Amino acid sequence: MEKIRVVIAGPRGRMGSEAVKLAAETPGFELVAVLDRKNGGSKLGEIGHFPITEVPVFSNIEECLQKVKADVLIDLTVPEAGMHHARTALTYNVRPVIGTTGFSPEDLKELEELASEKGLGCIIAPNFAIGAILMMKFAKMAAKYFSDVEIIEMHHDRKLDAPSGTAIKTAQMISEERATKKQGHPDEKETIPGARGAEKDGMRIHSVRLPGLIAHQEVLFGSEGQTLMIRHDSYTRASFMSGVKTAVETVMKIDSFVYGLENIME
Repeated sequence: MEKIRVVIAGPRGRMGSEAVKLAAETPGFELVAVLDRKNGGSKLGEIGHFPITEVPVFSNIEECLQKVKADVLIDLTVPEAGMHHARTALTYNVRPVIGTTGFSPEDLKELEELASEKGLGCIIAPNFAIGAILMMKFAKMAAKYFSDVEIIEMHHDRKLDAPSGTAIKTAQMISEERATKKQGHPDEKETIPGARGAEKDGMRIHSVRLPGLIAHQEVLFGSEGQTLMIRHDSYTRASFMSGVKTAVETVMKIDSFVYGLENIME
């Protein structure tokens, strides 16, 4: 069986370095190049302590995909770079697996159309942690029975987007089962603007940013006389790698756009 040839964007990042380790340890994967905005022309071993050292480093994705034969691009960077990388990868018939959050609906629509046009798999995943995917699925199930819900997502203070992609995706999944409902007292007023958080179809989303956190989310449901809390915690970024592995293996088997890892999990 041929190995899946992988390019990783953002190898020096916290997530990217874990992805490099994943590629090195997975028998069916072969890391053929990395994309790093500062160190084009180097070897991977020259830009950090990695289990693989001789892999070429490129700063330009077009140059990379012209010189290196690749099957899958894993991008764990920032929305602007992630969008450019995903678009370019599809243009070069390389299947993107994107873990960057913060894409606009227009961005997602563009990638969906391009993947369809090229007949290639493309997976955009707000969260790669299997437990987080189950949390979202369970929340959707609970929304059939609890109409009042608030989401509290907690991340490290270097995260750029708020709410998190996971919180937005959770709210979207809940909305598929729950009719729009204005929650709280009908006459409530915020004495400090933003105190009640962001609003999505009447439910509230709260974002916490603190050093020491990695990625955490609570979905709180309430009804007369009872509450239900569904919570997931990622304590290390290694928790995301099983989902990355699943996404890479799956994207090779599909020919369409997928948003959310829950759509490829039975």
